[in-house]
Amino acid sequence: MAVTATDEVVSGTVDVPAYVDRQPVGAFQIQVLLVCAAVLFIDGFDTQAIGYVAPAVAQEWKLARGSLGPVFSAGLLGLMIGALVFGPMADRIGRRRIILASTLVFGIGTLLTAFATDTTWLIALRVLTGLGLGGAMPNAVALTSEFSPHRRRATLVMVMFAGFSIGAALGGLLAAALIPAFGWRSVFLVGGLVPLLLLPFLLKALPESIRFLALVGGRDREVADLLLKVAPGASFAGNARFVVQEPKLSGLPVAHLFAEGRGSVTLLLWVVFFMSLLDLYLLSNWLPTVLNDLGVSVSAAAAIGAMLQVGGVVGTFTLGHFIDRFSFRALSLTYLMAAVAVAAIGMASHSIVLVTIAIFASGFCIVGGQIASNALTATFYPTAIRSTGVGWALGIGRIGSIVGPLIGGLMLARDMGAQPLFVAAAVPALVAAAAAFVLARRG
Repeated sequence: MAVTATDEVVSGTVDVPAYVDRQPVGAFQIQVLLVCAAVLFIDGFDTQAIGYVAPAVAQEWKLARGSLGPVFSAGLLGLMIGALVFGPMADRIGRRRIILASTLVFGIGTLLTAFATDTTWLIALRVLTGLGLGGAMPNAVALTSEFSPHRRRATLVMVMFAGFSIGAALGGLLAAALIPAFGWRSVFLVGGLVPLLLLPFLLKALPESIRFLALVGGRDREVADLLLKVAPGASFAGNARFVVQEPKLSGLPVAHLFAEGRGSVTLLLWVVFFMSLLDLYLLSNWLPTVLNDLGVSVSAAAAIGAMLQVGGVVGTFTLGHFIDRFSFRALSLTYLMAAVAVAAIGMASHSIVLVTIAIFASGFCIVGGQIASNALTATFYPTAIRSTGVGWALGIGRIGSIVGPLIGGLMLARDMGAQPLFVAAAVPALVAAAAAFVLARRG
């Protein structure tokens, strides 16, 4: 291959990942990052909306404490199925198509949720919404990863994924403003209309993965056009051919997660995701309700609960450099700190100020740690199974996210106080820290 400096004609066989790795992070990569972040922004808003409106729904429908646990878990069941199904599908037909279809599905599902009249309909609509939400997330991660140079990949994926945390946090702040004025249904009206209005923009601005196109072959013109956007000063000769120096894997994509020595790492990643998402969704779904039980108003509880995601945003931007440099060692320390912060929520339940600080710190570590896990997982798997690897890790993690709200609901239904609930919630973070430590030792 000819030299890849700008202003020179590149001919022959071009190794696409190596070429991208040599380029600086430019305007086009930032555009891809922002477009994917916009999808996850709405994803985060729609995923967390049910937790913020839960106290208002329970009041309007006169539901008992803990009875919305199945509703929380229904949405997460949809997220799990979406991740498990649409991750491997994207490795077959492309990231772009799945992201567009997923956005349409979760937009329609969220909009219809505003018209639910009982918990049965609410459960069904949350499953539908979850299918779209679960399909969008792993593919946004994979797409951003595949346009990023290796030396900055974890940081760029984490910055992109901060869109999810910002959307989730804004969901709390918006719910705090909308519910007193327009009722809880207005939150879902906003959450459903925005992704549907975004779709025409996504159709124009969202590219297909450059590595996916090169791997499937026969699409050299499209790959060249994308590489010219990555490196605007480059020029490619007519005989240039674009490849990814990775095998085209046949058969069941999931089986390849355990091939060629990847099995033990895959299982450890699944442990991290399971425990991390168990904790994250236990907290995000039940914090507003627990705060309301402590005497905080519904709107204030939503705003304080949103500090979990605000902390996650700060954690994401803070941790990116350390994850790129120290990988799983930094991740293990992050989850260890998360365990301390989560336990502190229960210990500080007598003080709203201290609880708010503890919630922020928990979000910093748990949300930041989860986003770092997404980035590291995308980096570990090859192109042919990257969406499968991220999707299945998230899918297995969603089992934890289903279990978490159910555990919280059972503990609240038995009138257990805030302290036992949050001390118990610290245990999964410790397990995630241990699994990340083993991964670090393997590296």
